Parts: sequence; structure tokens; C-alpha cells
Amino acid sequence: MIKNPARTLIYLASRSPRRRELLKQIGVSFEVLVLREHPARGGPDVDESKLPGELPDDYVRRVCRAKADVGWDRVVQRRLRRFPVLAADTVVCVDEKILGKPADPADAARMLRLLSGREHRVVTAVALKFEARIEIAVSESRVRFCDLAEPELEAYVESGEPTDKAGAYAIQGRAAAFVTELHGSYSGIMGLPLYETAQLIRKFGS
Repeated sequence: MIKNPARTLIYLASRSPRRRELLKQIGVSFEVLVLREHPARGGPDVDESKLPGELPDDYVRRVCRAKADVGWDRVVQRRLRRFPVLAADTVVCVDEKILGKPADPADAARMLRLLSGREHRVVTAVALKFEARIEIAVSESRVRFCDLAEPELEAYVESGEPTDKAGAYAIQGRAAAFVTELHGSYSGIMGLPLYETAQLIRKFGS
């Protein structure tokens, strides 16, 4: 729990309702700072394309830092009250191959078949930026899925839950029934590792 939650105010540079819920869980007061993802004109605020040969850990750090930087730029441009900007990014990876958000149901099914009956990594980076200062922490978790029968897999895809989820699953949802082992941070797998986040906030004295 963060001390003096009423005095803790940050900007959350994320649209994720899960991250909002997690921040509320530890008593952090925040305002959402919306970044563009699929604007009608121009490109997204942060290019999340993977660079050639880039490893998952390097990718998630780079994208997370970029989100925090852009978030802070928005605070300055919009002349908002200056509070730290919190950003996060999560990747699911198998054999160092990043599984992003599925493009469609067929892509979601493909990813779930890759995860079936084996262990994968979930890496979440969280960054806090204020003025020129930025701090980044990374949480790594390992998750093992049971062998997924095709009807079970198809039913999960049809539920719609894999949509907009890294690795095509939500551990806080129906996919919890697939998990045989978990080592690491449950909240990190959801998208915001709470221990690391709380530590960063304390460093900034928020």
C-alpha cells in the first residue's frame, strides 16, 4: 500500500482498464493520459514495431520508455499540472519470439496453439518519468499452460477474450483455467507489476 494515497497523483499513460484497476488496488491516485493508438490522421504516438533482431526484453524496455517520454511531452504541450507519468508495456514470448496482440481470431488461435502444453515468459516494463528523470523496472514471469484441446481452444477464441491481449489471453479471465504453473508476478502478467510500480513511485516521492 502506498502511504498517503490522497497525496499520490500521477498520470497513467495507458488505455488499459486492467492497469487502472491495479493502481486503485494499491491506493494510487491518478489521472489517465490518453495517447493515440489508431488515429484517423497521422500515426500512433508510439511506434510499437519490433526492430530487426530485437530481443523481447530490449523491445519492452524501449517501447515502455517511448510511452513515458511521449506521455511527458503531452503533459508539457497541454500545459497540464506537472506530475510523474507512468507507462507500461507487456510482451508474451516463446523461444524469444514476441507474441503481440492477435490480428484476428485465426491469429489468436495460432498463438494459443504455440502456448499449449509449454512454458512461456511474460515480460512487463514499467517506467516513471518526471521532467528529465526517468526510471524503468522490469518484471519477468514464467507461465505454463496445460495441453489445450482444440474444442477448448476454439471456444476460448470465440469468447472474444483474446482480442487486444498480448499473447491472446487474459490470465485474470477464462484463461486462468489453462495455467498449471506460474512463477513471478501475477499483476505483472496482467500488465502492471505492482511491487515494481510501488517502488518506482516511492523513489519519486509521490
